[in-house]
Amino acid sequence: MALWMETGSEPNTQSEIADLDAITALKESAALEFKEKGNQYVKLGKKHYADAIACYTRAINQKALSDSENSVIYANRAHVNLLLGNYRRALMDAQEAIKLCPTNVKAFYRAAKASLSLDLLGEAKSYCENGLERDPNNEELKKLARQIDAQNLEREHHEAQVSKAVATAKHLVSAIENRGLKIGKAVFQELTGLRKPILDTNNILHWPVLLLYAEVMSSDFIEDFCETDIFSAHLDMMFSESCPPLPWDKENNYTREAVELYYEAGSGVCLPKAKFLSYLLEGTVGSHVESIGDEEKDVIECSHDVTSAGKGSSKWVKVNEKRTLNDVLKEPNLMIPGIPVFYVVSKRSSFYKEFRDGKWSLPS
Repeated sequence: MALWMETGSEPNTQSEIADLDAITALKESAALEFKEKGNQYVKLGKKHYADAIACYTRAINQKALSDSENSVIYANRAHVNLLLGNYRRALMDAQEAIKLCPTNVKAFYRAAKASLSLDLLGEAKSYCENGLERDPNNEELKKLARQIDAQNLEREHHEAQVSKAVATAKHLVSAIENRGLKIGKAVFQELTGLRKPILDTNNILHWPVLLLYAEVMSSDFIEDFCETDIFSAHLDMMFSESCPPLPWDKENNYTREAVELYYEAGSGVCLPKAKFLSYLLEGTVGSHVESIGDEEKDVIECSHDVTSAGKGSSKWVKVNEKRTLNDVLKEPNLMIPGIPVFYVVSKRSSFYKEFRDGKWSLPS
């Protein structure tokens, strides 16, 4: 019988030809039966989708049907894979269906839908356009094309926002670097949240400034401390007679004439630009940007090494209230921990001497 013929050999007799025709007919019949059974399983619902895929696969494996018939089966299997969320497999099946029959509009629709689910918007749009070329009135394809266009617009808008956020952050880094300021690792983020400096249209920096009352470790904020402002201007407003006393200051020690500001002098390492940029982008649409650029991998240039105040001297340095914020931030022994932090103490408090003598340190 022809069933036992060697691979590659041709039938020579009428009997062998008849046997091969019979085998081909059986395989074709089995393939069509598997295809129909697969369709029935799809109609039975999700519990039978795996059975449907198995039937479609067996139909294809018969290798007995025409390209156009196999294209339909691949497109059907793509449909089930879409229903199961197997988008990559669905796309591969739809692509095979298109290769076998370039006029299979359902295959283009399913390729477009799988591509959209995989966030391959360019490919999805291309499949939609090719499908509509073959069937301009196909409502499913037209609806999907509108959905793809909407997502493309949304992505372009998002990418524009990300680019703007990254450009703003880079501009800010350059402004800080040009001023010779030194930025270290952010601390007190539980208090500062996502507050960041802002560079205005006149190229002037506006800093959020954290004030810590060292005696009780309470905090206060100056939301917008312009770099050209002097400290006394802000302290005059914060401790004016019209402002109520601090709720924990029972002895009324923290008055305008009694308060002093200090910063902590100490050693530290400037943040690499990439890390500082990531910090500035926190809380923005650019927070998930993975690659910012090779030029941002360098450390922000520090005009001076940040070293401790010196052996035997206090690490707390008093701020001259008549100086601007920018002048103080440029001090060689001041590292900005994300945003500027200053410590408020009162000359009237018993805590004052302990602080001035360097016997107080931040709670761990």
